[in-house]
Amino acid sequence: MRFLSKIILASFFATLFTACFQTATDRPLPILGERDISPAGDTIYPTIPDFQFIDQDGQIVNNATFAGKAYVVDFFFIHCPTICPKVKANGLRVYNKFKDNDGLLMLSHSIDVRNDTVAALKQHADKLGISAKKWHLVTGDHDAIYGIADNYFSVATEDPSAPGGFDHSGRMILVDKNRHVRSFCDGTNAESVDKFMLDIERLLKEK
Repeated sequence: MRFLSKIILASFFATLFTACFQTATDRPLPILGERDISPAGDTIYPTIPDFQFIDQDGQIVNNATFAGKAYVVDFFFIHCPTICPKVKANGLRVYNKFKDNDGLLMLSHSIDVRNDTVAALKQHADKLGISAKKWHLVTGDHDAIYGIADNYFSVATEDPSAPGGFDHSGRMILVDKNRHVRSFCDGTNAESVDKFMLDIERLLKEK
């Protein structure tokens, strides 16, 4: 009888754990950032502003490119001697996992607008083995690229004292189809990226 009670108790806790886990994983991801309240009392969430850049195929990339889709964002430069290779290696993990999912795209902004030309980005994309239909490596106006980093809660600055001449975040950021930031991770850390990919799956399941 005591043995049976232990089995029942163990079963209860297993069911409770499963229910809690399902609730956590099924719950929508939060919308990140400070929000405002309109005069009518509606919540106004921060959104990514309009933008326009050029990708490795010489094509215009703007908000319309990501219409109805979620996307993953990062900031990099080709000759980065520190974190970029790690971020790109983990980015390839994301790319390969969701390569056949039409609901997710990827966007990498080069912060070395002088040297990372369209031709250089194309060569880099070929080296990575990625398609521009899925993963856009972009360049463009200096101020536009550096300015939009703040909207993604990321960092991008020119700093002659930093390795390679630039100080930038290794974050990978997840944006939903409504231009809201929903998650981010340390792109240099495999475990952090593992959790990030679970967040991507959760977001893609949202209606």
